[in-house]
Amino acid sequence: MALNARLDHRNPLVFDTHELGRRPGALQRLTREIDAPRDLGIQGVIGVPEGAPVELELRLESVMEGVLVTGTARAQAEGECVRCLEPLELELEADFQEMFSYHDADERGRVKAEPDDDAEDDEDRLFLEDGLFDLEPVLRDAVVLALPMQPVCQDDCPGLCSQCGARLADDPDHHHDAADIRWAALQGLAGSLEDGEKDEMSGAEAGVDEKQEK
Repeated sequence: MALNARLDHRNPLVFDTHELGRRPGALQRLTREIDAPRDLGIQGVIGVPEGAPVELELRLESVMEGVLVTGTARAQAEGECVRCLEPLELELEADFQEMFSYHDADERGRVKAEPDDDAEDDEDRLFLEDGLFDLEPVLRDAVVLALPMQPVCQDDCPGLCSQCGARLADDPDHHHDAADIRWAALQGLAGSLEDGEKDEMSGAEAGVDEKQEK
């Protein structure tokens, strides 16, 4: 999070830690129901629909270097079975834990004499901004990790018929009579030979008739 970021306390995914304070060991538990933000999940595969309810249970703990946030998000995800392409729904439960650091403390919780400009060290860290933190990036990562990359409507879903596209779960006895292409070629050759023999027989019969007429 950029150092000059300004968070909006009206955002349902922004939380205030002022009540928690900075005394190490202080705890605060929060519950909140929010509307799912846009694109919460694995895009094009499965996710929580925008605006759907998401229940959050959070545990905020004050430590030397910042606030340790531990929580669980619960929601209903929607997607499509990768085998039969039917719509599916599943109950999502995503656990997460993240440290939101104070800008004036280093990784060991010691107060910095002067702010440093080491962008590389700060790049992977999330910071508190005026006592606020934004849970959205943490929530997104947790939801993606909790969702299946290849969702199925049921573990033993047989999928679709490779020849006609029929859903095999609806017709367990569905099948097509498969012909061996090698036999098909022989059958075609046999048919050609039979046609040739018929032509020869027809020619022979025509010759006999001509002789008889003479």
